[in-house]
Amino acid sequence: MSRSTRSPCSRRLLPSLAALGLLAGCGRTETRPVSLADLSDRALTYTLVDIDSLVTPDAAGSHRFTLKLAQASDGCTQLVEGVTATFNGQPMELEPGGISESGGREVCEETRAWFDFDPEAWDAEPIEDARIFLQSQDGTSALSLIVSGAKTKRHITFQGAGSGATLRQGQTYTYRWEPVDETPGPVTVTLLREDGRAPATLETAQEGGNITFMLPQATPVAKHLLTLSGSLVGQVLQCEGVASCEGGIFHSTDFEISVAP
Repeated sequence: MSRSTRSPCSRRLLPSLAALGLLAGCGRTETRPVSLADLSDRALTYTLVDIDSLVTPDAAGSHRFTLKLAQASDGCTQLVEGVTATFNGQPMELEPGGISESGGREVCEETRAWFDFDPEAWDAEPIEDARIFLQSQDGTSALSLIVSGAKTKRHITFQGAGSGATLRQGQTYTYRWEPVDETPGPVTVTLLREDGRAPATLETAQEGGNITFMLPQATPVAKHLLTLSGSLVGQVLQCEGVASCEGGIFHSTDFEISVAP
């Protein structure tokens, strides 16, 4: 952790810049160390990203749980050393936050922790609540978040005869979000022609986790990338050590399809 003394100019600019999360210009700004016990007035946000991409299957962050802790309203803080974070007992990466240099200006970064999961391992394991714990080195302070049923591999599957590898112009098709007891928000369906530049968004109808769309009659006869994506709000069962916890789950699946007349 690096600390420096504020210049008179930075003292004048700090309130407005802190509100934007940016601290730039004349002189460096002090980062204030905080413990877990100091986070009781902070908001925690989380995101579980589960992207099954055919284009970039190994992209960093495509299967990741991330939590962030909001910065203080009166300056920039950094979590003290020695804090550990776990996701269902497995270690998470932890960034303490604080001032960093970006593009020649000082940026106040939030404290965050993340866990990259193995989608194949999750697929083979039963559904579990996601249990995230941050604990101080001496064990006297802790932060906990439990999200109902969040630890599971999500899928979107083709419903109908055959594999769904070939779709016909003007026909209607249904896909299903799984687990079936989850109801995502409006699911987006896009279609990108092979070697195309911009995907087309298809009109959909949705009932629970079932997503239905008609393949337009004018769709070119060619190979396409069909992508279905959606999100849902996570159900927080436990939120301790902070003022609030909220977040969501995002999943998308790619399908390589051939369009036939």
